[in-house]
Amino acid sequence: SLGFTELIGNSTQSSFWNFDALFIPQDHPAREMQDTFYLKNMSAKKVATPNQIKRISAAHEKVWHYDWQLNEAKRMVLRTHTTCVTVKALADNKYDEARLFSIGRVFRNEKVSYKHLVEFNQVEGVVVGKKVTLRDLMGLQMEFYRKIGIKKAKFWPTFFPYTEPSLQSMIYNERLGKWVELFGMGIFRPEVTKPLRIKTPVLAWGGGIERIAMLRFGLDDVRELYNNKFSWLRSVPKCQ
Repeated sequence: SLGFTELIGNSTQSSFWNFDALFIPQDHPAREMQDTFYLKNMSAKKVATPNQIKRISAAHEKVWHYDWQLNEAKRMVLRTHTTCVTVKALADNKYDEARLFSIGRVFRNEKVSYKHLVEFNQVEGVVVGKKVTLRDLMGLQMEFYRKIGIKKAKFWPTFFPYTEPSLQSMIYNERLGKWVELFGMGIFRPEVTKPLRIKTPVLAWGGGIERIAMLRFGLDDVRELYNNKFSWLRSVPKCQ
């Protein structure tokens, strides 16, 4: 109802689209094996066009001050976010205006805990437009939260490598009586858009679907969603 078109992409991606195209430097901690699942002995034969590779490598070397390596960009990974699908679609289509979203399974090499899983589902989206602003992004998020039953939300500044400015949305959990984080968002940095010849501002946002489900069902432990406890499953209507 908000006018978005769905994008679908592969769970396996080259490091180029998962990291480099999003201006995440090749020595960033998120790219280490402790955080990312790399596919053993697999590398992409072709990651992008020669011009895309040239412009993105130049952006990395100019701002991050290191020697960018193509072989590192070719390494295949289980995607750590679905934004890799979106940024490739933006690069391939050169939208002047668009509303795009994707939902899919993502993978993080993290210790399983009450709020972290090795694999989970993410929803993310972008809005492309000549006159879109951060205020538009905040308004869109408030409307989205309202539609899924969240009554109180606020935003505060944070940092992400590929957006500037960047915000974290906080929503009020009535049951816990406190504010909890939900989505990250921001405007794609010029170092992301210019190398891909994207000439209009891009608003971006994303977060885990399981966090929304935890709020919906009053859960304190994300693992409860996958424990298959019949007592809990019987208490939850299929389409709630």
